Amino acid sequence: MNIGPRLELRQNQQLVMTPQLQQAIKLLQLSNLELQEHVAAEAEGNPLLRLAEPEGGAGGETGDHALSENPAARRPEADTATAIADQDPRNAGERLDGGLDNLYADADPVPRGASGLGPGGSASAGPGGRAASGGGFDDLDNAEHAEFQSLGEHLRRQVELLGLPQKQALLAQLIIGDLDPDGYLRVPLDEIAQRYGAGSSDIDAALAAIQDCEPTGVGARDLPECLALQLRDRDRFDPAMEALVGNLDLLARADTAALIQICGVGRDDIAEMQAEIRALEPRPGFAWSGDAAAPITPDIFAMRNPDGGWMVELNPETLPRLLIDRRYMARIEAGGDARARTWLTERMQHANWLVRSLDQRANTIMKVSAEILRQQDAFFVDGVSALKPLTLKAVAEEIGMHESTISRVTSNKYLSTERGVFELKYFFTVAIGATGGGDSHSAEAIRHRIRRLIDAEEPKKILSDDKIVGMLRRDGVDIARRTVTKYREAMRIPSSVQRRRTKRALMDRP
Repeated sequence: MNIGPRLELRQNQQLVMTPQLQQAIKLLQLSNLELQEHVAAEAEGNPLLRLAEPEGGAGGETGDHALSENPAARRPEADTATAIADQDPRNAGERLDGGLDNLYADADPVPRGASGLGPGGSASAGPGGRAASGGGFDDLDNAEHAEFQSLGEHLRRQVELLGLPQKQALLAQLIIGDLDPDGYLRVPLDEIAQRYGAGSSDIDAALAAIQDCEPTGVGARDLPECLALQLRDRDRFDPAMEALVGNLDLLARADTAALIQICGVGRDDIAEMQAEIRALEPRPGFAWSGDAAAPITPDIFAMRNPDGGWMVELNPETLPRLLIDRRYMARIEAGGDARARTWLTERMQHANWLVRSLDQRANTIMKVSAEILRQQDAFFVDGVSALKPLTLKAVAEEIGMHESTISRVTSNKYLSTERGVFELKYFFTVAIGATGGGDSHSAEAIRHRIRRLIDAEEPKKILSDDKIVGMLRRDGVDIARRTVTKYREAMRIPSSVQRRRTKRALMDRP
């Protein structure tokens, strides 16, 4: 065998992620609000880029600047509206969660700038995501809401007013720093005493001072102590209630017979005590644990056409409007040195690519949203029960895109419709097979049906998971018992045994 150097020619293909391609992919998965921050950062580092005001426009820039506008940022009525024709709403006789006539009586079904939550809640906001209300806040209320006070600050101000001895006051301030966001003290007292070199009596006094503060129950070391503090504040911590608080596991299982025996009271008294326990706050510090949740601002609006189709457009309130200052480029090219012209040429190429990427992003989002609306049209007519199984691959094949592109488009994007605001990911659900070879069912629709069955069950005829499986199979759903159990537990619905005990306890109340 001869071993030596030789020349060899090979051809192969390789995907190279250029900086421009990486930028386009990054823009695709950003929401409109995140896109605003990204474009603002790009404009800050590029003298050729300008951000136009939402109500301004290129027409307001005159004189020394010749500005060209990002096509994707124009008013959606002119450029970004996409109609999906030839769609007839499906008419269903029995609608589990209501038809369109029950959604909006006297209001615009898709208000501009509205925001909200998908399944499980709703909220509204004005343009740009600002919360809207009937009467509004005056200046004093705005100042009060703008000042966020943490749980630690709230407690320290109260401790300062208690007039404690200096050592105990200092220990109380230190112990407050060890509270978790829910207001519990999870650190053992002996560890705190060792850490700060204090006696147990001083630690106990400091903790007692904290527990006397508002909110009631703060500074507790476990749930029973938290409930006991609140009951003492209400003068309801008698021996029977103390026994009930000491057996919360039986209360969670709704084992009324055992609680009657332990507490030594009647069934009616147990029912009243249980109601008092449920009215307490198990997480006293939760209200101070963080800022108020920001309202969801939709990225896309979808409205019905008179012919039954859909009109889709991007939210103009959150979409950035990017302008390129070409006259500034021309002046530098005329009088600047070679290095300045070279650098500015690179900035111009980058600006042009950013504008094209934004335009491509808008068109891609519109195309994907339109296909989702077409595929899930029955959902917007009949509700969750009509939601069909849908995969990223199915949408990708219909519009001729890669599956990963669909995944990026549907991340962190919210669609505002006449039924509410939904994340685009919500419309993609796993398929549950059908008996007899029929059409498959959406997993979300099956979860909705399980909840409806359990909500409608009679106290004397509690549905077990096996009974639910039988009922679903009679309706043509091929589902296993373990799947029903998994869906029930995911929705935090107790088992049939726990539901039977709870409903019997409610029936026994006078």
